Amino acid sequence: MLSAENLLQHRRLETLVENQTSYGLKNAEMHVFETHQMAEQVLLKFHQPVLASMLQGKKVMHLQDMTPFNFLPGESLILPADEMMCIDFPEAQMDSPTKCLAMTISEEKIRETVDFLNESRAKIDDEWKFTDYNFHFTNDIAIQQIIQRLLFLFTENHDCKDMFADFMIRELIVRILQTETKKIYTEKALQLNSSHRLAYIIQYIRENLDKELTIKELSNKVYMSESNFHRVFKNELGLSPIEYIINERIKLATRLLQDPKKKIKDIYMECGFNSQSYFIRMFKKKEQLSPTEYRSKVLVGRL
Repeated sequence: MLSAENLLQHRRLETLVENQTSYGLKNAEMHVFETHQMAEQVLLKFHQPVLASMLQGKKVMHLQDMTPFNFLPGESLILPADEMMCIDFPEAQMDSPTKCLAMTISEEKIRETVDFLNESRAKIDDEWKFTDYNFHFTNDIAIQQIIQRLLFLFTENHDCKDMFADFMIRELIVRILQTETKKIYTEKALQLNSSHRLAYIIQYIRENLDKELTIKELSNKVYMSESNFHRVFKNELGLSPIEYIINERIKLATRLLQDPKKKIKDIYMECGFNSQSYFIRMFKKKEQLSPTEYRSKVLVGRL
């Protein structure tokens, strides 16, 4: 996949702070910003909803009603139309610029996609709606791949690129909505579990990770068939119940591994894995390190 650097090799450097290269399509615009020197309190605003995604370096974001936070590569931020951003660039240098893309998406395209979801993939206890507040998240593999593909499509010389991009933008909106839903259910499960069945199940899963959790048991708790429960769960959160359970067990394992007194064999049982070899395989798949390597890295970082 071509990187932003490949796509921008013929750009013109007109300013050292937020130098902008822009491309337009029917329902969206792509802007890539580069900053080559340290700067503070740089203001930026778009008149349409925007997805900002970091490519290189670090920004410190100051947004309305939010504590300032670091914005790092692999992370994205959804902002509503006309939201003012105030940005610091603490690390930008001439030979190592800070790079970020900002893609504005037409509100009509967003409404069309949200309406489609509510008509054909409705939530069981709520409605799909695009965020009207600042949503900061880490890209999963699917979202990261879509962003990279869109970077290429915006500059491709192809008669059908508007059509190709429309498909990708629709998928991007759906995956962002699923990511937001997962975050809301995870962070507010206790508050929502009396009115949202999936929030109740997520809270139940997180409280019982050390136990055997089956689709039959989980679906029975919300009075749904196994097939319907699996479909609804994946529709709203973007991953299957089993994938979610494994992810939560690995998250728990990463916390437990930070205690050097805990043995690996005790950790995998506490996390609900039925064998040490399966635990190691799943952990390595998710974290790209074995549990032992992960623990060593964490402990070295504390020195």
